[in-house]
Amino acid sequence: MSYVITIDGPAGAGKSTVAKDVARALGINYLDTGAIYRAIALILYESEVKAVDDYIMREALSKIKIELRDKAVLVNGFDVTGEIRTPLVDELASMYSAIPSVRKALLSLQKEQENHGSIVAEGRDVGSVVFPNAQAKFFLTASPEARAKRRYDERVAKGKPADYSEILTAIIERDKNDSSREVSPLTIPEGAMYIDTSDITEQEAVQLILDKVKEVIPNEAK
Repeated sequence: MSYVITIDGPAGAGKSTVAKDVARALGINYLDTGAIYRAIALILYESEVKAVDDYIMREALSKIKIELRDKAVLVNGFDVTGEIRTPLVDELASMYSAIPSVRKALLSLQKEQENHGSIVAEGRDVGSVVFPNAQAKFFLTASPEARAKRRYDERVAKGKPADYSEILTAIIERDKNDSSREVSPLTIPEGAMYIDTSDITEQEAVQLILDKVKEVIPNEAK
């Protein structure tokens, strides 16, 4: 029997790394919903489609095909994996993901992944909207300062320009936008285990999740 594990939380909470490690430990698939939204936001922006829910937006969405292949993200056959992890796309994803037609277009794509076996899905509404009946739900968060420091360290490690104050301001603004939007706002899903990673490592967070999963799904998550 297949099962679904969801990990929700704000930007920079370490969801992607934790979700990948949990999926790897359990030998199941990983669904990066954030990458899907980032890819959509990037292509709409580059196509000069304004962030307005109108006919032009819906027409543009009908022509976009997203594929997740191992570690690659393809839009209409083109690999955009490296292009979607930038500060600009961070802002674009938050802006475009608030549009009802965008979320509707991608909801079915995310849901159908459940048909391909057990998955660990991470995002901002996977436990509340996409997979509300998931067998195990988690909400991963950390203080804005801790998340900003992690983003800063990541960029420095990659040799990219980084300004802690700018990153912190962007994260606070992103939190505000994600939590106050009318469609699928960031929220703690019903029944989700709350994990604050401000003072623990990502591996400690992974272990907390694995322990809980084995408790909730003992016959499947061995």
